[in-house]
Amino acid sequence: MGELEKKLEKKARRIRRVRKRIFGTSERPRVAFTKTNRHLHIQIINDIEGKTLFGISTEGKEIKEMFKGKKSLKNKEVAKKMAEIVAEKALAQNIKKVVFDRRGRKYMGVVKVFADTLREKGLEL
Repeated sequence: MGELEKKLEKKARRIRRVRKRIFGTSERPRVAFTKTNRHLHIQIINDIEGKTLFGISTEGKEIKEMFKGKKSLKNKEVAKKMAEIVAEKALAQNIKKVVFDRRGRKYMGVVKVFADTLREKGLEL
């Protein structure tokens, strides 16, 4: 097993370990925050019904047009704007409390900015 496989296995274990405790319900859905090499993906999920209530991504037309000309769409500025959009959509669907799933990432940098902005906009994590 090479270094990349070991690294991916460690991350998969972290995700499984955290997901054992985090579970989204209809009253308190799960916010899954995924960061890739180029993009950010956010989904609000009801795990009981197995449905995604809504999701946004930096690959979407709306976000791409906001940050036209930027090479990286995974920085703190983009995360803050996406958190504002997610909070606005969640409050429109009458969702005030959510569970935050950071998908095995450390709570720092882009992940922290996203979570803090959600709290500022009125969602309870």
